[in-house]
Amino acid sequence: MGRQGMRELVGRAMIDKAFIVALVRDPDALLADYELSADERAAIMQAVGRATSTSERERARALQVVLMKRWAT
Repeated sequence: MGRQGMRELVGRAMIDKAFIVALVRDPDALLADYELSADERAAIMQAVGRATSTSERERARALQVVLMKRWAT
């Protein structure tokens, strides 16, 4: 199977709670499976890095919002 792109990442992040928590916990490992542009990767990493003092659950929800606003519309 080929590497997945942004559409697949956004879709999975919207429906798979374990995936989005894992993405917040270790974005480098999970993003390695996705073929992303430098801009896409930077935007995700920036969103993951925001509010590092909040819980993983809150960071996961914030990342979902960023993904939806930027790529799901």
